[in-house]
Amino acid sequence: MPLFVILRPGVQLDAALSQRIRHAIAEQLGPRYVPDDVIPVPDIPRTLSGKKMELPIKKLLLGKAMGEVASPGAMANPEIITWYQEFARQRDTADRSPAGAAT
Repeated sequence: MPLFVILRPGVQLDAALSQRIRHAIAEQLGPRYVPDDVIPVPDIPRTLSGKKMELPIKKLLLGKAMGEVASPGAMANPEIITWYQEFARQRDTADRSPAGAAT
């Protein structure tokens, strides 16, 4: 699973920052919690009460349709869900493409 991060303005996620994040997680929580990928995002989906919508996003990344995982009416920031839908679609397309295919 990826780790989604919101970066401060002007900060770029490069290999060094990604490695620092992974190292801090491994050191503070243990190696099993180190994410596969660290991905910068514009925002984190939240409920109207402000809770992070972790499980719906996980289900979306596992291939469930948005209508099955969350209702935009229950979200504080429903506009961000399109970013995650597109990310899931691109990730699924990349996973299905044959490794080493000629271009």
